[in-house]
Amino acid sequence: MIGPSSDVAGIVAHLETLRSEENISGMSRFGIVTDRAIGISNPDLQKIARIVKRDHGRALDLWRTGIREARMLAIYTADPASLTPAEARGWSEDFVSWEIVDTAADLFTETPFWQQLVADFAADDREFIRRTAFAMIAGAAVHRKQEPDGTFIAYLPMIEAQSGDPRNFVKKAVNWALRNIGKRNRACHAPALALSEKLAASPDKTARWIGKDAVKELSGEKLLARLKA
Repeated sequence: MIGPSSDVAGIVAHLETLRSEENISGMSRFGIVTDRAIGISNPDLQKIARIVKRDHGRALDLWRTGIREARMLAIYTADPASLTPAEARGWSEDFVSWEIVDTAADLFTETPFWQQLVADFAADDREFIRRTAFAMIAGAAVHRKQEPDGTFIAYLPMIEAQSGDPRNFVKKAVNWALRNIGKRNRACHAPALALSEKLAASPDKTARWIGKDAVKELSGEKLLARLKA
């Protein structure tokens, strides 16, 4: 049995009892890096995280194992109040999968230094680290409800600056960030839609795709009705 007092060795041993080669094959089809995967779904990992509880020091040790499931548990059980900028940047050096990036992005946006991480990660040319910046913006636009709208409107120039990055995991995250800013509320919608329309008319193929896709969602009747309510 595992519980709040379980150590890394005990948790990893438990994870191994749940190994599924079938799930590993399925993960590969979704672009998840599986060379060190055990094949446990994220809902099941979240259940395990609730059992073992939050323990920041142990989370750092789980990350060091390099095992996909242990790293997901590390993210789920780390303490954003204890996480340091150096630890966050250290983890980012190991990012090789969109799944890990998007999960860690949610944790990072809970830290008081999240905006500095966004700036650092956006300036980094590595695909998954740059994706982290825009996944963080997308997540923060939804979850940081007390954040001033100006914080997100101020990210629009960054989105425009990176809209020409053609790499799949970057362009999708840039698009995601733009759409989520536009859906946040009426104050954010107008400038986000204006940028979307500008990008949709861009001669650059990637920027044009980002813009057109965002315009389609930000012009939808359901969204406009919600923003007017």
